[in-house]
Amino acid sequence: MKKALVIIALSVLVVSCNKTAEVKEVKTAYVDTSVLMKEYTEAKDLEAKYKAQSEEKGRQLQAEINRFKQDAANFQSQAQANGQQWAQQRGAELQKREQQLGYAQQALAQQLQQESGVEMDSLVSGVKKFIKDYGKKNGYSYIYGTGDAATVLYAEDKYDITKEIVKALNDKYKAEPKTDKAPAKEGEEAKK
Repeated sequence: MKKALVIIALSVLVVSCNKTAEVKEVKTAYVDTSVLMKEYTEAKDLEAKYKAQSEEKGRQLQAEINRFKQDAANFQSQAQANGQQWAQQRGAELQKREQQLGYAQQALAQQLQQESGVEMDSLVSGVKKFIKDYGKKNGYSYIYGTGDAATVLYAEDKYDITKEIVKALNDKYKAEPKTDKAPAKEGEEAKK
């Protein structure tokens, strides 16, 4: 009887060892997200687009600011000649104009930040979806992100697939038809 129990115990042990040996290897990698966003062509194009818009709209506002500075300089030379009442009235007008220019600068910065934020959120969402699909297609169990908002404190360099992801994303971006309509692009992503 003891021999039978020992044989059964050994059989169970052998079967359970075989099952643990069948556990598939976990394939893991990481992507340096800060490098990814610096080297991804679509992200560079988006940054260049908003930099150009900022410079264009900033030039228009800067012209208005320069006119204001010229008027302020003229005010000081004319204040003594035109009297105190004129100086007070004109000074109040200049203060109001300066305040309006400050508001215009803030509004411009907020508008550009909001517009670029919407497109950047869409881009990041698309990158996450791409990495998820890439991971499934290439048999990864986990793909971690490192960079500015690091979730991995250490990983061996051999697990870094950042260059592969950047190349695949850039190849995909180059193959897509170019369009200036970001909302249409978002709508297309939502349908997929």
